[in-house]
Amino acid sequence: MRAIQIDETGDPDVMQWRELPDPEPGAGQVVVDVAAAGLNFIDTYQRTGLYPVPMPYVLGLEGAGVVAAVGDGVGRWSVGDRVAWPGSPGSYATKVALPAERVVAVPASVDLDQAAAIPLQGMTAHYLVTDTFAIGEGSRCLVHAGAGGVGLLLIQMAKLLGAEVFTTVGTAEKAELASAAGADHTILYRDVDFAEAISGIAGPRPLDVVYDGVGKTVFDQSLTLLRPRGMMVTFGNASGPVDPVSPLALSSNGSLFLTRPTLFDYIADRAELERRAADLYDWIGTGRLDVRIGHRFALADAADAHRAIEGRTTTGKVLLVVGD
Repeated sequence: MRAIQIDETGDPDVMQWRELPDPEPGAGQVVVDVAAAGLNFIDTYQRTGLYPVPMPYVLGLEGAGVVAAVGDGVGRWSVGDRVAWPGSPGSYATKVALPAERVVAVPASVDLDQAAAIPLQGMTAHYLVTDTFAIGEGSRCLVHAGAGGVGLLLIQMAKLLGAEVFTTVGTAEKAELASAAGADHTILYRDVDFAEAISGIAGPRPLDVVYDGVGKTVFDQSLTLLRPRGMMVTFGNASGPVDPVSPLALSSNGSLFLTRPTLFDYIADRAELERRAADLYDWIGTGRLDVRIGHRFALADAADAHRAIEGRTTTGKVLLVVGD
């Protein structure tokens, strides 16, 4: 098989396109022929060393494909089944061995590119709006980076659940994408102070929750927009990790709640994993959720994909596609 592997941390140049031995399924595993792998910011964090990983390391935590082999003790899956997975290392490869209990079936109504685009970002958006802060009719939320992969999904899901959605984006093109996804108020953060703009629209401290995948550059101002006992949800570091926060800052801003969740604690058991996948695939299959694949790169060109996402030049989901 071929795979993208790193031996050291660093810039995208450390990513190597290599021939590696084909995986064999161990007990409780399936081997999948990968159709496409999803690119996520966590991949760049692992590559740079922000999130340490053992070396050498095959990047990639999500994808979709077709089961090619089944290990001992696996009764759920058969060769030829279409599956997707969130959170299993080694997905930047033409083949990957996966724990059978951590893959989900892909229904016929969803193609494999869509299936590869949704596990990490889709399930992240799902748990954020249904569990971390449960959006309801009339909730007011801010989604930072609304034209990104998670952002576009968050906007749509929040609207499905009845929210009024504010979002920040960097360009007019991205504003159009966020508006098309359903955002009620789109703020061009490079042109205006986003906190002033939101307060101008909705008054002081209008928000129930902020969903922040950007991190360092927007965190402090976001706190000033939350109502008393509102929730700050910081789930990503696109602009860098947030500086340490004093609990007194939460008190002085109105007894705020602060959480730094991660998907893997929200799909820890099989039932929860299947529930989130079922909702996502139902929404996609019935046309209520649009999975926008903004960019496709050949798997061998994964370094270029990393440069694009780190350069903030992408919109929607970025896929690494395995060729014939």
